[in-house]
Amino acid sequence: MAPHTEIEIKLEVHDPTLLKRRLRQLGFRVLKARHFESNVLLDFRGAHLRKSRCLLRLRAARGQGVLTFKGAPIRSGRYKVRPEIETEVADGDRMRQIFEHLGLREAFRYEKYRTILAPTLPAGSKPKAELVYDETPIGDYIELEGPKRWIDRVAKQLGYNRNDYISRSYAALYLSRCRERRIKPGNMVFDRPAKTRAGS
Repeated sequence: MAPHTEIEIKLEVHDPTLLKRRLRQLGFRVLKARHFESNVLLDFRGAHLRKSRCLLRLRAARGQGVLTFKGAPIRSGRYKVRPEIETEVADGDRMRQIFEHLGLREAFRYEKYRTILAPTLPAGSKPKAELVYDETPIGDYIELEGPKRWIDRVAKQLGYNRNDYISRSYAALYLSRCRERRIKPGNMVFDRPAKTRAGS
């Protein structure tokens, strides 16, 4: 399976109510309703993948498992561009056991509630771009994935400019937040169910 090239950015959400209203005005529709995701990054004891700027992730969401490999990022301005191979797995626990026998271990775990949206298109057309709304333990973010021109146009329509683009991973954002608050880093997980938080 040949990898496809992922082009995406993150944008921090400062006013969830306003942003969601704007998305409706722009004609975005929900492809997958809000759901919980548990993500585990796997690596060798010597952090070979991280040092190579690669990523192996096992995700569990809505009773399904997804295995993702991402290659080293390709510098492309303010965008995150990297090769990606992704496939569904029937049994994530068994897949993880296989990796552990091969010498891989959990390096980082993070959780989020995700809603997947796409722009309204003519009947029969398949979306070539995607917007996801993530509620994480370190705040809310949206991710725009698609052609650069589409990313720029949608970001501008939502009130952002290129200086707002974030190309860092959630792991990097979490570690940066821990350093700012002088907190010992661990895993980026919720202290309580996200549905109990205000605005959810």
